[in-house]
Amino acid sequence: MLVTSTLAIAWRTDAAALAVPAAAIFVTLIFLHWSLDFDVSQLRLPSGPASDSLWKPEHYLFGTPLTLGAAFALLFGVFGFLAQGPGERPLVSALWAGSAVAAPIAILIALYWRIAGFDRSIPFAGAAVVLAGLFAVATEALSRRSGEPSSEAASAIFATGSIASLALALSLGLEKGWLTVALALMVPGIAWVAEQRPLPALRWLAAAVTFGVLGRIAWDPHIVGDKVGTTPVFNWLLYGYGIPAASFWLAGSLLRRRADDTPSRIVEAAAILFTVLLIVMEANQYITGGDPNVSGNALAETALDVSLLLAVIIGLERLRLVSGSVVHDWGARLLAALVLAVIVFSLGIADNPWLTGEDVGGPFINWILLGYGLPAVLTGVLARITRTTRPSWYSLTALFVALGLALVYVTLEVARLYHGPNLTSGSVSDAEQYTYSAVWLAFGVALLAAGITLRSLPLRVASAAVIVLTVLKVFLIDMSDLTGIYRALSFLGLGAVLIGIGWFYQRLLFPRSPVPDESSTAAT
Repeated sequence: MLVTSTLAIAWRTDAAALAVPAAAIFVTLIFLHWSLDFDVSQLRLPSGPASDSLWKPEHYLFGTPLTLGAAFALLFGVFGFLAQGPGERPLVSALWAGSAVAAPIAILIALYWRIAGFDRSIPFAGAAVVLAGLFAVATEALSRRSGEPSSEAASAIFATGSIASLALALSLGLEKGWLTVALALMVPGIAWVAEQRPLPALRWLAAAVTFGVLGRIAWDPHIVGDKVGTTPVFNWLLYGYGIPAASFWLAGSLLRRRADDTPSRIVEAAAILFTVLLIVMEANQYITGGDPNVSGNALAETALDVSLLLAVIIGLERLRLVSGSVVHDWGARLLAALVLAVIVFSLGIADNPWLTGEDVGGPFINWILLGYGLPAVLTGVLARITRTTRPSWYSLTALFVALGLALVYVTLEVARLYHGPNLTSGSVSDAEQYTYSAVWLAFGVALLAAGITLRSLPLRVASAAVIVLTVLKVFLIDMSDLTGIYRALSFLGLGAVLIGIGWFYQRLLFPRSPVPDESSTAAT
C-alpha cells in the first residue's frame, strides 16, 4: 500500500519523482532481508548438544514471496514505462526508467538467492529472459519517439536493463563460472548502447560492471575453483579470462569512438590486464597440468610468460600508434618494465638453469630456446620498431637486453650440449671451457659484422664489450684452467681475431690516401 501510494503521488507530480527510486530501494531491502533469513535474536543462541532443541527460523513456503515479487516488479515496470510521457524532463524520466529496470532485476536476484541458493536454475533463467524481452520491447517503443531527450534517456536505460537481464539469465542458467563471462559480455553491450544513446551515465555503468568483473576474479582467480581442467589452452581459463579480455577490447574501442575519457580508459586498462592474466594463468596451467598443488618447472613457466608477454608488448606498440590511447601507451611501458624485471631477476638469477639445475629439455628444442633465444629475437624486434617512436634510451635498452639474452642463450646451449638436460651435472672440461671462449668470440665478431653492415654504432659498441669480456675470460680463466692444446688454441684464436679486428678498424678509420697519377703530375 505504501509503495503503491508513493508511485501514485509521483505519477501526479514531478516534484515527488525522487520518491520513486527510494521506494525501489525500500522494496529491494525487504526482499534482501527475506532472502538472507537474518534474525538478530539468533546471534546470541548457544551452540552444542542443546542447540537442536532451540527455536529456528521456519521454512517458508515460496508461493507468497514469488507472487509479491512478481507484483512489485510489474508495478515498477508498468509505472516506469507509462511515466515516459512527452516533454522536456530527462531527469524525471531517468528516475522512473531506472527504478523500472533496477527493482525487477534486484527482486529476481533476491528470490533466486533464497530459493535456488545460487545453484543453476532454469526457471529463474527463464524469468530473466522474459525481463530482457520486456525491456527490449520498451526500448523499441521509446526509440520511436525521436527528438525527445527524456525518451532517449529512458530508452538507453531500458536497453541497458535488457542487456543486464540477458547476462543474468546466462549466469542463472549456466554453471557458476559463467557469471564472470556474463558480466563481461555486458560491457560491450552497454558500450554499444552508449554509442547509440550518448548518456554519460551509461559510460560509467560500463566502467562499474568492469570493476564488478575484476572483483569476481579477485574473489576466485581460477573462476571455478580447482575445476579448471587439464586440457592445455582450451580450459576454463580461456573462457573466464579470454572472453572478458575480448569483451573489454571491443568495449574500449566502442567507448573511445566518442571520447577518450575515464570510463573508456578503465575498460581499456582492464582489457590489457585480462590479456596478461590469461597468459600467466594459462602458462601456469600448462606447466602444472591444471593441478594447483603441483609445483611445475619454474624455468618453463617463466619462459612461456616472457615470450608471450613480449609479443603483447610489440602488439601494444603497434596499436598505440593507431589508437593514440594513453592507456595503450602506458600499458606498453609498464608491461615492458615488468618483463625487464622478470628477465633480470628470474631468467638471470632465480630460474637460471645454470644455477638451479632444472631440466631444460632436448639438445636444441628446449626451454633455453623459449626462455632466452626467442625473447632475444622478440626484444630485438621491439628495439627495431621503437627506434623512431620512443626515446633513444628505450630502444637502446631493448637492444642491449636482446644482445644479453642472445649471449646467455648461446652460453647455456653450449652447457646443454656438454652436460645434458641438467646443466649442473658433471665438471667443466677443457673442451667445454675452450668452446665458451670460441663461441663468445664468434658472437662478438658477428655483432661487429652486423654493426658495420647496418651502420649501427650500438652494435659495434656491443661487439667491443663482448670481445673485451672474452679477452678477460681467456686471461683470467683459460690461462689457469686450460692445459695442453686447448690453452694454445685459446690464445692463438684470440690473437688472430684481435689482429684481424685491428687491421679492419685501421682500414675503416684510417684509409690510405689515393696515390696521385705520375702522368698527371708531370703535365702539371
